[in-house]
Amino acid sequence: QVQLVESGGGLVQAGGSLRLSCAASRRTTSGYAMGWFRQAPGKEREFVAAISGSGRSTSYADSAKGRFAISRDNAKNTVYLQMNSLKPEDTAVYYCAARSAPYLSAYPSGDEYDYWGQGTQVTVSS
Repeated sequence: QVQLVESGGGLVQAGGSLRLSCAASRRTTSGYAMGWFRQAPGKEREFVAAISGSGRSTSYADSAKGRFAISRDNAKNTVYLQMNSLKPEDTAVYYCAARSAPYLSAYPSGDEYDYWGQGTQVTVSS
């Protein structure tokens, strides 16, 4: 069982930055790929970014490419999502997730992930 706790959300103006963190309750080293998803009010959950167990491979949604960066520190059992140039449409609850496999799939889906955090709210004002 892996427990995930997100932090770092908040209110930021358009164009600003936030860094989300996801701390795992146990070692989530090379055996687990990690991902970030988000869900805006009235919308379905969507994929944002993912990182392989080793950290050598990453994947991004088109909306995140060039603005967001996912990273991990396996020694600290923590995954990060650096979000720059934030837009009002980035407003959502952001969820961290862990997958019981170290690799990334070609078409990331929330169904592939086994453990989820409680989410952290990100609000971007215009």
